[in-house]
Amino acid sequence: MRASVDADSEFVFELQVCAWAEREWPPGRERRQPILVARQLGTKQRRWDTIVIECDPDALRARANFGLERLDSDLLDVIPYAPVEWAWYRDVLPDPGYPWQYVRESIHRAADRGILDTRKRGNRLQIRRKYLYPDWVERIVAIENKPDLDASAARVLADQLQQDVALALADEVWVATEGGDDRSTRALLEDIPVEAGILTVEDSFAEAIWQPRTLAVDEPGTLIEERPSGGDHDASAARFDYADPGWKGDKRLEIAERAYERGWRSYADTMRPDCRHFRLIDAESGFLPYCGEGVIE
Repeated sequence: MRASVDADSEFVFELQVCAWAEREWPPGRERRQPILVARQLGTKQRRWDTIVIECDPDALRARANFGLERLDSDLLDVIPYAPVEWAWYRDVLPDPGYPWQYVRESIHRAADRGILDTRKRGNRLQIRRKYLYPDWVERIVAIENKPDLDASAARVLADQLQQDVALALADEVWVATEGGDDRSTRALLEDIPVEAGILTVEDSFAEAIWQPRTLAVDEPGTLIEERPSGGDHDASAARFDYADPGWKGDKRLEIAERAYERGWRSYADTMRPDCRHFRLIDAESGFLPYCGEGVIE
């Protein structure tokens, strides 16, 4: 039997980081709250390899009232604002910025899931809170995984982390690499923003060799859309957008809800290997896909 993935692949490294974070987060400090670990989440502009959601324990338990499925952006426009007493939905929900007919569809979806009470009075649709939606997310940590770091990869990584720092959507950003004590690797890491933390990962062990700064998630951020082609000092072609705190707060909650639903092992449910003998094997890095007849392409 042969493994369907290369043991030295970025995918396996990503699973190593996720498994380590689930056991040991935060690095060098005692864990004081529960965490959720997920992978390949973010926004349309930026997807992170590993996400760690630090949660308020009581609020996380209350989040379970809403089921295992995520609350998507449309449901998040309804559920947190549902009133204690019956009320016409347009009297109590904030203006969504899109037609109210889509809000009504979200209300009916929430009712079908059993997380919102609804009734009709005349021609008016009324809603009532079934459960209080808790403030369960304390911090979001983003980790970029780069096991094989050469000069080209380091330049790309520095650019990505600069964008993360400017936007400040996550409370912390890190880079994880297989650097160990390799001096050349550590020299390449010197170009990344000082606000980013650095983890060196070897098998199931990780060490924080640089602690990150906490980013200002509650303040406006900058979404860098295109960098100048003439280098860092040429601002002629720079394109960026303003990210207000409200937008950032909405995106953070959407990411956390997706992490709640998916976790980091969800790849096992979504893989579609062309192999009748496909199964998962419990390995040191986590559950890896295997094929009894050969390597899955």
